[in-house]
Amino acid sequence: MTDSPLVDDRNVTPEELQLAARNHGMPLEGLRYDVTPAGMHYLLIHFDVPETRPDTWRLAVDGHVRSALDLGLRDLQGRETVTRRVTLECAGNGRARLAPRPLSQPWLLEAVGNAEWTGTPLAPLLEEAGLDDDVVDLVFTGADHGLQGDVEQDYQRSLSVKDAMHPDVMLAWEMNGQPLLPQHGAPLRLLVPGWYGMTSVKWLTRIEAVPDRFEGFQMLAYRRRDQADDDGIDVTRIFPRSLMIPPGFPEFFTRTRIVDAGRIDLTGRAWSGWGRIVRVEVSTDGGTDWQDATLGEQPTPVEWVPWRVAWEAEPGAYELVVRATDDAGNVQPLEQSWNHHGFENNAVQRVPVTVRSGR
Repeated sequence: MTDSPLVDDRNVTPEELQLAARNHGMPLEGLRYDVTPAGMHYLLIHFDVPETRPDTWRLAVDGHVRSALDLGLRDLQGRETVTRRVTLECAGNGRARLAPRPLSQPWLLEAVGNAEWTGTPLAPLLEEAGLDDDVVDLVFTGADHGLQGDVEQDYQRSLSVKDAMHPDVMLAWEMNGQPLLPQHGAPLRLLVPGWYGMTSVKWLTRIEAVPDRFEGFQMLAYRRRDQADDDGIDVTRIFPRSLMIPPGFPEFFTRTRIVDAGRIDLTGRAWSGWGRIVRVEVSTDGGTDWQDATLGEQPTPVEWVPWRVAWEAEPGAYELVVRATDDAGNVQPLEQSWNHHGFENNAVQRVPVTVRSGR
């Protein structure tokens, strides 16, 4: 795997613009929806959207199994069907705020969405295939193909047997009650709740049981490294984050918010892949004094929870800050932590606001 280039200035490169034009984040006003509309949900495509046809598409389950499976979409849709709301976030969310900046998809804070996914649990499928006793990993292969780090490859990620057998892991063919859109993995994708989005392989064509730990390109690439030549630590579950719906209205270019003085309800969402959100705090002075927000309902640990706090806004300039804590004890940091590829950067959101005298 080749080293990732870094830049020390704030100028966005043509390559970053090219990626940003293909991929997109969720506008933060989209936080108002319990279920993110499909067109607002964040999107990251590593290579190209492959041409797939639901009527001819097949999924192979093979490798070190006792009974290999070859399944069409209708075969899967005839199995147990479940629907789950799951918050997905890109592992590189926050990358563009780093200095020096890793050159990749230039996410700020918007690489997130909370959709309703319909499909079938993965574990019964693996049980039907019958994993051999020596199986260590399940390798998931997507139909998207390209070149990265001088390696020509299909996009592949793996899970340990234990992680793959978790009852929440599923093969999804619907998003928000509709067939998957081409860019979201049609006709079938893997969905791994609580994990960063790179794990949920789209355009899924094969599940291979292997007797060794799989160390394909996309497994080695998604490791948190302080330096390029570090072995690194695997990027897995989503660290806690809370985002605020920007209040008032924006100045077009800077997105600085403008509100009228008086009582303002600040609202947003928080989530974590390590457990339930147990606390959200809001500061209106840049992170010195904090006020606890009121949390709404979080039906499952793998979907976001709404929060709300009242602010008596007086005229002036402010920096609003919000941070979340999960029940595993993880707290959002106030400052952005740097790493070589820009992964897992869950530092607090900061929202500049100008409060003007009430009209």
